[in-house]
Amino acid sequence: MAFFEQLKSRLDTVHTWPSNYLFKFIVPMQKKSELLDVLPTGLIEEKLSRTGKYISISLKTRVEASDDIIAVYQRAAAIEGIVSL
Repeated sequence: MAFFEQLKSRLDTVHTWPSNYLFKFIVPMQKKSELLDVLPTGLIEEKLSRTGKYISISLKTRVEASDDIIAVYQRAAAIEGIVSL
Protein backbone atom coordinates (compact mmCIF):
# COMPACT_ATOMS: atom_id res chain seq x y z
CA MET A 1 0.00 0.00 0.00
CA ALA A 2 2.97 2.30 0.50
CA PHE A 3 3.39 2.53 -3.29
CA PHE A 4 -0.06 4.04 -3.76
CA GLU A 5 0.44 6.45 -0.87
CA GLN A 6 3.68 7.68 -2.47
CA LEU A 7 1.97 7.97 -5.85
CA LYS A 8 -0.87 9.99 -4.32
CA SER A 9 1.63 12.34 -2.68
CA ARG A 10 3.50 12.84 -5.97
CA LEU A 11 0.27 13.40 -7.91
CA ASP A 12 -0.95 15.97 -5.39
CA THR A 13 2.38 17.79 -5.60
CA VAL A 14 2.41 17.96 -9.40
CA HIS A 15 -1.28 18.46 -10.24
CA THR A 16 -4.01 20.91 -9.31
CA TRP A 17 -7.39 19.16 -9.22
CA PRO A 18 -9.37 18.64 -11.34
CA SER A 19 -6.75 17.91 -13.98
CA ASN A 20 -6.11 16.01 -17.19
CA TYR A 21 -4.25 12.74 -16.77
CA LEU A 22 -2.67 10.22 -19.14
CA PHE A 23 -2.93 6.55 -18.21
CA LYS A 24 -0.73 4.05 -20.09
CA PHE A 25 -0.99 0.29 -19.92
CA ILE A 26 0.29 -2.74 -21.81
CA VAL A 27 -1.81 -5.91 -21.59
CA PRO A 28 -2.01 -9.26 -23.34
CA MET A 29 -4.44 -8.92 -26.25
CA GLN A 30 -6.94 -11.32 -24.64
CA LYS A 31 -7.14 -9.00 -21.58
CA LYS A 32 -7.96 -5.85 -23.57
CA SER A 33 -11.69 -5.83 -22.79
CA GLU A 34 -11.00 -6.50 -19.12
CA LEU A 35 -8.81 -3.38 -19.00
CA LEU A 36 -11.27 -1.24 -20.94
CA ASP A 37 -13.95 -2.20 -18.40
CA VAL A 38 -12.01 -0.60 -15.52
CA LEU A 39 -11.02 2.60 -17.33
CA PRO A 40 -12.99 5.83 -17.10
CA THR A 41 -14.27 7.49 -20.27
CA GLY A 42 -11.85 9.55 -22.31
CA LEU A 43 -9.73 9.60 -25.44
CA ILE A 44 -8.24 6.13 -25.96
CA GLU A 45 -5.35 5.28 -28.26
CA GLU A 46 -4.42 1.68 -28.97
CA LYS A 47 -1.28 0.21 -30.50
CA LEU A 48 -0.86 -3.49 -31.22
CA SER A 49 2.53 -5.09 -30.66
CA ARG A 50 4.44 -6.39 -33.65
CA THR A 51 3.50 -9.97 -32.84
CA GLY A 52 -0.12 -9.13 -31.98
CA LYS A 53 0.15 -10.71 -28.53
CA TYR A 54 0.04 -7.41 -26.61
CA ILE A 55 -1.72 -4.10 -26.91
CA SER A 56 -0.70 -0.70 -25.57
CA ILE A 57 -3.61 1.42 -24.37
CA SER A 58 -3.26 5.12 -23.56
CA LEU A 59 -6.16 7.03 -22.07
CA LYS A 60 -6.38 10.80 -21.72
CA THR A 61 -9.12 11.85 -19.34
CA ARG A 62 -10.06 14.50 -16.83
CA VAL A 63 -9.96 13.38 -13.20
CA GLU A 64 -11.30 15.13 -10.13
CA ALA A 65 -8.63 14.03 -7.63
CA SER A 66 -5.59 11.83 -7.16
CA ASP A 67 -7.82 9.25 -5.45
CA ASP A 68 -9.57 8.68 -8.79
CA ILE A 69 -6.23 7.87 -10.43
CA ILE A 70 -5.26 5.52 -7.60
CA ALA A 71 -8.61 3.71 -7.90
CA VAL A 72 -8.02 3.05 -11.63
CA TYR A 73 -4.51 1.70 -10.99
CA GLN A 74 -5.77 -0.53 -8.18
CA ARG A 75 -8.53 -2.02 -10.35
CA ALA A 76 -6.11 -2.47 -13.26
CA ALA A 77 -3.54 -4.18 -11.03
CA ALA A 78 -5.93 -7.13 -10.66
CA ILE A 79 -5.61 -7.90 -14.38
CA GLU A 80 -3.17 -10.72 -15.03
CA GLY A 81 -0.19 -9.75 -17.18
CA ILE A 82 -0.78 -5.98 -17.07
CA VAL A 83 2.07 -3.47 -17.14
CA SER A 84 1.23 0.02 -15.89
CA LEU A 85 3.43 2.80 -17.20
